[in-house]
Amino acid sequence: MKKNYSLKPIPYNLTIKDLRVSVDNKEIVKGVNLTVKPGEIHAIMGPNGSGKSSLAMALMGHPTYKLKVNNEKSKIILDGKDISDLPPHERAKKGLFLAFQYPVTVAGVSVQNFLRQAHQAVNGKSPQSILEFRQSLTHTAKELGIKPELLSRSLNDGFSGGEKKRLEILQLLTLRPKFAILDETDSGLDIDAVKVVAKGIKTVAQKFNTGIVIITHYQRILRFIKPDHVHIMVNGQIIKSGDFQLAHQIEQTGYKNFLKAKSYEL
Repeated sequence: MKKNYSLKPIPYNLTIKDLRVSVDNKEIVKGVNLTVKPGEIHAIMGPNGSGKSSLAMALMGHPTYKLKVNNEKSKIILDGKDISDLPPHERAKKGLFLAFQYPVTVAGVSVQNFLRQAHQAVNGKSPQSILEFRQSLTHTAKELGIKPELLSRSLNDGFSGGEKKRLEILQLLTLRPKFAILDETDSGLDIDAVKVVAKGIKTVAQKFNTGIVIITHYQRILRFIKPDHVHIMVNGQIIKSGDFQLAHQIEQTGYKNFLKAKSYEL
């Protein structure tokens, strides 16, 4: 009998181990543990000042957000490898993506050229011919309700808040990372835009098996996504995890019940 030696590739996770992050020597993230599998959608909710955006920035390697150097347990592991010391561009090459809460403006660089260069930088090769890439980009942009003329304009220059957030999802669909952190992608969007953005997020998770971490204050976008896991973050720690019903509970009662505990007071 012949043995079958064909092996399926191991689906690696994004694993955060006892992550502790400081800004200006003040500890903001105080020991977060989280594992995100390919295709899973996790939502991290919490009140202002709970450390959610600091967590996102630290995961992507922003130099202001420093891992606690005297804590060897504090690690970020992607594809089974510790990426805690890698600069942001190297993390991007390994398949990590961050959608910013406040997307930056880059004057003089068009959206389509930026996305093509980003794809080439992350993947090490040109995706298609310039014409094919533009046609594909225009099609995806249309599905997201992005006006075609915006693609030839400077990145985020003069864009509305909603246009900037849709553009972040266009980047996500273009780069197709292994794991994506979306920092308040739903803020400033009307209900129609929220639906479009939610559809884009679900598409990248289902079609490209991207693991997603959505950071948000509200249940609104989660109604259209139905995340696999919901986590409540308070005072730099994840203090409770559950399914979508936990988000519904927050919508009904707010965070007051989680702030009552003495150890989690802000």
